[in-house]
Amino acid sequence: MNLEILVEGCKRGTPQAQQTLYDRYSSVLFAICRRYLPQYEDAEDALVAAFFKIFTQIHQFNEMGSFEGWMKRIVVNECLMTLRRQSLPFSAIEIQLEVPAGEISAEAHLEAGDVLRLLEQLPPGYRTIFNLYVVEGYKHKEIADLLGVSINTSKSQLILAKKRMKELLLELQYPDSENYHAK
Repeated sequence: MNLEILVEGCKRGTPQAQQTLYDRYSSVLFAICRRYLPQYEDAEDALVAAFFKIFTQIHQFNEMGSFEGWMKRIVVNECLMTLRRQSLPFSAIEIQLEVPAGEISAEAHLEAGDVLRLLEQLPPGYRTIFNLYVVEGYKHKEIADLLGVSINTSKSQLILAKKRMKELLLELQYPDSENYHAK
């Protein structure tokens, strides 16, 4: 079933179309939930809540952009709401670091499973900012607006997240980790 037909079926509330959509995208969307929410049950709850919103608000999808992108945005927002309910801690530390050009980036060499394991070890605030900036591609202004923090807090949390990732890579003696520098 092609995506346009699937979306139209979901807009009509057809259970078969909804099941097909869930079957097709649940694993991808669950992976996003796990990046933000390391507790399996929290990630499952966020996924269920996100699919509820997808199915009940699908009429708001205007078909101007990517349907998958629209669903991912709902999932990310649901994860952020879960983190807010858990009182997501953000450090008030404001840091400015200059990084030399041409530094090697260890994340380019990491496998997806390695990144997930490292992300699970980061504090929630660091993990959230890292996901939003590095993985989802949000700008610091967008992150600040989404989370209700300052742009400098977003930047400093990213710097601290990358610093902690470097420490974790060094502990694991990951190749090139000694050359990794938080950008």
